[in-house]
Amino acid sequence: MTTPDFPAREYERRLELAQRAMREHRLDALLFTTEAELRYFTGFRTLFWQSPTRPWFLIVPAEGKPIAVIPTIGENLMATTWIDDIRTFSSPHADDDGLSLLTSALHGRARVGMPMGRETSLRMPLNDLTRLRNALPATEFCDATELVQALRMVKSELEIEVISKICAVASEAFENAPNLFREGQSLKDTFRAFRIELLQRGADDVPYLVGGAGPGGYGDVISPPSDKPLEAGDVLMLDTGATLNGYFCDFDRNFAIGHASSEARDAYARLHDATEAAIEAARPGMTCADLFKLMNDRTGGTGSNVGRLGHGLGMQLTEAPSLIDFDETILQEGMVITLEPSMDLPEGKMMVHEENIVIRDGPAQLLSRRAAPELPIL
Repeated sequence: MTTPDFPAREYERRLELAQRAMREHRLDALLFTTEAELRYFTGFRTLFWQSPTRPWFLIVPAEGKPIAVIPTIGENLMATTWIDDIRTFSSPHADDDGLSLLTSALHGRARVGMPMGRETSLRMPLNDLTRLRNALPATEFCDATELVQALRMVKSELEIEVISKICAVASEAFENAPNLFREGQSLKDTFRAFRIELLQRGADDVPYLVGGAGPGGYGDVISPPSDKPLEAGDVLMLDTGATLNGYFCDFDRNFAIGHASSEARDAYARLHDATEAAIEAARPGMTCADLFKLMNDRTGGTGSNVGRLGHGLGMQLTEAPSLIDFDETILQEGMVITLEPSMDLPEGKMMVHEENIVIRDGPAQLLSRRAAPELPIL
């Protein structure tokens, strides 16, 4: 039988906080259709979400435990969680992929909240949502984005412990770089070697691994690897989102192959300095915009075309909030965030530096092991 990632008390705590916020917003229920929210409230974790064929629903009522309305194929796994009200439907279905069950479960609830804003998505057919609303004319569907993101931004100690462990795995893998990467190695083989290293050191999966390499810097931070070999003078960057029990780390490391130009060393030093300043400054009460400005100023105020300089981290590789000039979210104890200053360099190149921290009552706690103060040369 599948072992739950957390004890039931963790999900009970999340439900209690959600229902307290629902009372403040006068909501009779929350309706979720996406993987992260279903997992957050139930512990239901599966790679079956990779298939877009079937919709999945979860109702968090104002009182009582969550109600799962899911395809029959997920019933056995959902039964291993702390949820006991599991309503199933045959799926795929010609004309009723759970919609009648969902309508019945929501009937009589006057105000239903759903995530509708920035960084949310709808994982059900839009036509079915229209049908649901038409079937419930007395129900008002409200935007619950702020409520849900506020809950998920502040992590429990159990969540922080898991993120800390996967950060340690990735840190150890990066520290073994001299034995993994070399001149003449193709970028594809570089990625493959690092992915294997992460798995051998204890990562459950490596769903996110990007990077780049080029003389003095790289052109972007999201490209898949090519067959191009690493050459002397290249700056190699790898950025990993490895997972453990469904929680991500997300940080990168830069390496020079053979030797580094003075421009590359200088850019690295400025990014390291900006990150160091942010680690020291990040305290409860500071805003995300404040932290963005600090790092942006430390890198010369030019920033990069990436846009933001960090973000929330947890069950998803990137979560709210964003470290950007318009995000006035106030940092709170228990928030796990990335610090990710970046700089545009000449000839269309760039460099980015990233660490993972948790906000504490006092100095922030590093979860990733701090990168070397000078650009490492392999």
